[in-house]
Amino acid sequence: MRSTALPIAITMGDPSGIGPEIVAKLFVRRVAEGTLQGENRARPAIVIGDPLVMRHALTLLGSTLQLRTVAAVSEAACEPGTIDVLASSRLDAPPPLGTVNAKSGKAAFDAIALAIELAAAGQVAGIVTAPIHKESLAAAGFGYPGHTEILADRGKAGRVAMMLANDEIRTVLVTIHCSLREAIERADFAAQMSAIRLAHAGGKALGLAAPRIAVAGLNPHAGEGGLFGREEIEIIAPAVAAARREGIDASGPWPGDTVFMQARAGRFDIVVAQYHDQGLIPVKYLGLDKGVNITLGLPFIRTSPDHGTAFDIAGQGIADPASVETAFDYACRLAATRDQDHRHG
Repeated sequence: MRSTALPIAITMGDPSGIGPEIVAKLFVRRVAEGTLQGENRARPAIVIGDPLVMRHALTLLGSTLQLRTVAAVSEAACEPGTIDVLASSRLDAPPPLGTVNAKSGKAAFDAIALAIELAAAGQVAGIVTAPIHKESLAAAGFGYPGHTEILADRGKAGRVAMMLANDEIRTVLVTIHCSLREAIERADFAAQMSAIRLAHAGGKALGLAAPRIAVAGLNPHAGEGGLFGREEIEIIAPAVAAARREGIDASGPWPGDTVFMQARAGRFDIVVAQYHDQGLIPVKYLGLDKGVNITLGLPFIRTSPDHGTAFDIAGQGIADPASVETAFDYACRLAATRDQDHRHG
């Protein structure tokens, strides 16, 4: 019996990395459990990518799953024992594994671009993206520093933010892929407000009625009353106050070295971090296997694993799919919440 729910689109990632392998493993595991396809599936899914690459990944795993190439989302049957692949490219041979490669960069980009088109057109419920390699993108002629920038640009979004989450903590970044010096310059009042608002919206999308948001300071000890910098006094604290006037349960600035510990203990639901490593180190320290990246501010749902292409183990069949499974679960959860809001709206 075919599900009437819109499917989640899963991009294959960089063909030279572990993306195709972990996507294939997601289907293998979930088909066995009956939770991705079949009568008890929570949400159907299709792969956006290169059929040859995905077939190669299934062969690597020795899987008996059958690959079906479809020309449109509407053709995807999402039946037990199969993977439906909507072709975004058609390579004549699998790219070399474990190396930066322009063909891989282009194939990875083409899959993302098609997934964005489908999501923007309302043909899929959301996107889960497998890892890509920034150098491969650059080798293929694409100047984006990462997924987030591609999604924001081609998804025609305004300000976006990354939410990194696991079972214990969630963090939203004020600045993302830039140098630390540039991050300090970018973390102005407007960026603070955008991140706080997106954190609030993201928490509600995850089912939190009134998300408790802690805003981390930029400087050690949150500036120590201006002794170690005045960004907290002149920028961050005013943004927190403005957010509270909007009805957002925001507080801070809190010292960056203790705020995540307090969030993990249950005091806060989401931490707004000022720059990439401040927010990602705590999440990744707790384990890459359960971490997920959610892009906030897009007109559609997007999640991804919290790890990279792992060129060092590509093609060995040992990549752990736990993070992409978590990303898929979050996408389903967000899609279900959005469906419920639409029904009640």
